Amino acid sequence: MTEEPIVIKKAEFNPKIKSYILYVVSFFLLISILGIPILIVWILGLGQHISKRFYDNLECQLTTRHLEFKKGVLFKVEKTIPLENIQDLTFIENPLLKYLDLRILKIETAGQSNPKGSDMKLIGIIDSGNFKKQVLKQREAVQSNSKNNSQSVSSNEKTNILLEEIRDLLHDIKHK
Repeated sequence: MTEEPIVIKKAEFNPKIKSYILYVVSFFLLISILGIPILIVWILGLGQHISKRFYDNLECQLTTRHLEFKKGVLFKVEKTIPLENIQDLTFIENPLLKYLDLRILKIETAGQSNPKGSDMKLIGIIDSGNFKKQVLKQREAVQSNSKNNSQSVSSNEKTNILLEEIRDLLHDIKHK
């Protein structure tokens, strides 16, 4: 019977993410000639509505064993990353993110399927530095716990082998 993971920390997201999404999509619509008519609709209300729904659907929590993340408007994504698979946590900033006081926390895992990208990007976590520290601390706890379990298993195996040898020796002595 496995125990249910306990939620250690729920990430809170900065509402400025809505502005970031609005600006980034506007920029890409502006540089594409076909996107200019859509840009007008985007700025007049569609962009604000989609940005708000995206922000409302953002969820991230750190449990005792996993990092769980949900996002999306039309296409929803739910990811669960085991903490022992996390290889690197990186902060990304650019001028727009800095202006909006946001940071991107990029999470890379072992054996990721996309060598160019990361497994998860978390945009706009409030107090992202502290969240990163808690993820790393919990990852260390999970890794040390698994090492202790593997060491205890190997010592149990050694004990069993030794007991079997003693049993065999006693059996031989008894028959002589």
